[in-house]
Amino acid sequence: MIPDYHLHTEFSGDCRTPVRELICSARNKGMTEICITDHYDHDFPEGIAEVSFDLDFDRYFTTLKELRDELAKEFRLKIGIEQGLMPGTCETLSDFSSRYPDLDFIICSTHVVDGFDPYYPYYFEKWGEQGGYRRYFEEILYTVEHFDDYCVYGHMDYILRYGPTKAENFRVKDYMEIFEAIFRAIIGKGKGIELNTGSLYRGLSFAHPHPELLTLYRELGGEIITFGSDSHDTEHVGYRFDHGAKLLKSLGFSWYCTYDKLQPEFHPL
Repeated sequence: MIPDYHLHTEFSGDCRTPVRELICSARNKGMTEICITDHYDHDFPEGIAEVSFDLDFDRYFTTLKELRDELAKEFRLKIGIEQGLMPGTCETLSDFSSRYPDLDFIICSTHVVDGFDPYYPYYFEKWGEQGGYRRYFEEILYTVEHFDDYCVYGHMDYILRYGPTKAENFRVKDYMEIFEAIFRAIIGKGKGIELNTGSLYRGLSFAHPHPELLTLYRELGGEIITFGSDSHDTEHVGYRFDHGAKLLKSLGFSWYCTYDKLQPEFHPL
């Protein structure tokens, strides 16, 4: 089964799932490899969330390295992280991986825009639906143009999970110039994107990113793509990866990627 490369555990502020239980779930579903990618959002604005998105790095790396060594003969446990980026933190985090050489994989994600979290209704009250989408995508463009220390960009149209109409009024063509610039920057720097199936159990009818965006990425020469469920529990590990694989094949993709020491490894779909 395709390895899950977007998973959260007890080390993420918004998750209580013990890492051992997550590993057990993955193994029971036939996986021989996963990557744990717990949250770290440096300088996450205070007062807009009930949890902290800091990360206890010492305990995190110690625990995962011990588990990796324990399971080495029968299971590949990769050590990753999901970094929430904002324009003000790009420079600070630009050499993050050099400080943590045990990392195999880094997801770069946008969770906050101008101090507002789209998870909460006040974001769209400020920007409106279309304006809120555009502002979010502009923030991603800034990030990929000014930040290089990552492997793939996560859930690129994540904001659609929380839009007032759950993507009903979203049209890729309305933001085409932004997405073209985003993908050119990602591809040009040797980075990739993820197919994130978390949207499929959060009210959307498609995985992130939208199929039209996957098509655009492929047409522009994008090849690096990982699979992630964005699961915060044991139930959704590897959620509908079969659906994702069929979709990617239908769009002309031949490979998916795993990572080792921040370098992509290609596997046939």
